Amino acid sequence: MNINISISEQTLTVLDRDGELLAQFPVSTAANGVGCEKGSECTPLGAHVVRAKIGGGAPANAVFVGRRATGEIWSPELMTEFPNRDWILTRIMWLSGTEMGMNRLGNVDTMQRYIYIHGTPESTDMGIADSHGCVRMRNADMIALFDLVPVGTTVQINND
Repeated sequence: MNINISISEQTLTVLDRDGELLAQFPVSTAANGVGCEKGSECTPLGAHVVRAKIGGGAPANAVFVGRRATGEIWSPELMTEFPNRDWILTRIMWLSGTEMGMNRLGNVDTMQRYIYIHGTPESTDMGIADSHGCVRMRNADMIALFDLVPVGTTVQINND
């Protein structure tokens, strides 16, 4: 099984070992475009792997800060109270680059940059680049993806 993320299409596609389509979801990648450097707030390109899955069994809209559930459930009122928060909701799939010097180690390490596939408020537009580097998904889609793919699943992020 593998995941392909298309920056130009703003989609995440899950394929089985034979290349058969299992699922496809709209996503939102980085507003700053693509790039691998720390601090760039860009979505990194290349080959990755799902290094960790966080939040299994948490309710939809559960809020995560520092990869820990805060006990909060996202709401418009909570968003008003914390207007500058980058909302990481429901589930987290933490990515790790596999290409030395491109997205692994040094100043380009995807895992050290805390690049995730994660849920986001339902008011967030999908299909447009608007994140801080992560791959945002609707919460129901994030739960479906989280339940479908295991840790170790390959993730290819392409600019096409």
